[in-house]
Parts: sequence; C-alpha cells; structure tokens
Amino acid sequence: MEKLIITSDKNQLDIEFITAFISKTYWAKDRTSQMMQICIDHSLNFGVYLNKKQIGYARVVTDYVQFAYIMDVFIDEAHQGKGFSKELMQFILTDESLKAVKVWRLATADAHELYRKFGFTELSKPENMMELMK
Repeated sequence: MEKLIITSDKNQLDIEFITAFISKTYWAKDRTSQMMQICIDHSLNFGVYLNKKQIGYARVVTDYVQFAYIMDVFIDEAHQGKGFSKELMQFILTDESLKAVKVWRLATADAHELYRKFGFTELSKPENMMELMK
C-alpha cells in the first residue's frame, strides 16, 4: 500500500523536481532552480511524498497571524486524480503554525472547484484589491 506523507520540513524538498514542474506551469513559466530556492527560503513549504518520493508541493507566504497566501500548489501528473491535492490543502489549512491566520488568499486559473471545497470564494470586494505587475 502506498503511504502518503506531507511535511513542512524543507530539508526533504527535491528542488530539482519542484523546479522541473513549476517552470512549465502557466503561473511560473521559466522559473529557475535559483529562483525557486529563494522562494523556498522565504516561505512555509509543504512537500508531498509517496513511498519517500516527492510527488507534490505547495508553499505559503504568511505573517502567521493575519494573512497567508497559498502558492505553487501541484501534484505530479502521474499522481493526479487520487485525492492528494485535497489532502495537501487540508494539511495546509489545519497546520498548527497557521491556526491564527484570519485572511487566506490564492490565485488560480483552473482549480476553482478544488479550492471551493475548502471555503475559498471569489473576492468579496475585488474593487479594494490592487496589484503591481513587473
């Protein structure tokens, strides 16, 4: 039987695996391993492992009290459709270090239904949000 483990131990992360996947996505196309290492160094990271091999990843940028932004969520294509992304999201949202967070955000172009299952909705006041894209 396959054993799924999710951990925030960044020492277990396979940066080459993460970079190979992330650099081909619509949200982080061409992100290098050096850039990914900087992201890892400044985030709370969650690795997803099946039989000790990494199959997924997500990270959270947070102040641990008021705000948390979930980013770079993925499960390797070979393991999609097995409920692992739901387990990953449940793990993140119940992580002890994030229990005080009041505002959670994320962005997605294609996984709205997954995130709705955890209570995420469209912005209630999008007119209040601003961004600077460089």
